[in-house]
Amino acid sequence: MQNTSLDYDYIILGAGLSGLMLAKALVSDPYFKDKSILILDKSEKNTNDRTWCFWSENTQDWDAIISKKWESILFKGENVKVEIPLKNYSYNRIEGIDFYESVFKILSASKQVTFKTENFKSFKEGETGVEVYTDQNTYHATKVFSSILPPERLKNQTKFPVLNQHFIGWEVRTQKSVFNPEVATFMDFSIPQNGNTRFMYVLPTAVNKALVEYTLFSEDLLPDAEYEAAIEDYMEALGASEYEVTATEKGCIPMTAYPFEQHNTKNLMYIGTAGGWTRGSTGYTFTYTLKRTAELIDFLKRETDLRKFKINDRYRWYDKLFLDVLYRKNEQGAALFTHMFKKNDIVKIFRFLDGTSSLKEDFQIIWSLPKKEFIKSFFHLK
Repeated sequence: MQNTSLDYDYIILGAGLSGLMLAKALVSDPYFKDKSILILDKSEKNTNDRTWCFWSENTQDWDAIISKKWESILFKGENVKVEIPLKNYSYNRIEGIDFYESVFKILSASKQVTFKTENFKSFKEGETGVEVYTDQNTYHATKVFSSILPPERLKNQTKFPVLNQHFIGWEVRTQKSVFNPEVATFMDFSIPQNGNTRFMYVLPTAVNKALVEYTLFSEDLLPDAEYEAAIEDYMEALGASEYEVTATEKGCIPMTAYPFEQHNTKNLMYIGTAGGWTRGSTGYTFTYTLKRTAELIDFLKRETDLRKFKINDRYRWYDKLFLDVLYRKNEQGAALFTHMFKKNDIVKIFRFLDGTSSLKEDFQIIWSLPKKEFIKSFFHLK
């Protein structure tokens, strides 16, 4: 990473999942070999600040940094507890620090890329590109890709309902052997719902080690103490009252079908969650970011006007329908997911959630869900 100029072909704002995947894809494609790239982030990305999980039939590209794979998942709902073999799939976990180190190793070998830790302030688009202002410098780029979601963007609109996937997770080490490290608890709705969609998510790595996470799909966040009390109650129910918390994580992901790409301009594009690259109905990001990155790379070879990059697949409509139901009837989330997992093959569910299913599979899954509220939402949205 050697460029000391203030002028670049591309500036990427944010060295998170979408920003680094885009940078990696650009330097890996000979088409962009003459492009200079600046990545700006307020952090050096040298801490294990988060994890990503995803399901996949082929993990070859990521095997070197996948910290754990599970070939079965556990789903628990009202009157249902089922362990589901994943057939040709695996459920995979990548630690943030491993992802950062892997991608930066590739980027540091490229003369195209410069990485700077500066605080982004604002940008201004002009005739020849975009001026980017940080707390230290002013940069110019022909194109800017921003993963920074303006906080007012979703607050200042009422057309699209917004839920949040919010959680606190504890990495725990127990004195007793209470976990099955071969089975990930995907969703456990057996906990009190309290008028919302609430579940426990458990990723065990040993019989006495796991990430235990309390997650909600709801509009409002909770005080930290409420998440923590729920984890404590869950650990007690597992028979693991004595344990050590070795690490914590906390997050909030907006769940919406809002068309973020309408804010793209000729020379500025929003990527990642800020660009609608997160699956609205689930909050899953990793696989969708891979998909959108590949689409963007192909797009950049054909077009120069970033306003022409569209996300118009039918899954946006499914998300809009599902989120309308969940927004109006948040207490019914457990029942919706229970119907989905109880009545459908796991491969069909994964394809549906990944946006790779057939229309026939889509219809089968949607038809398996409680129909009354979906019919209401269908006519409401129509």
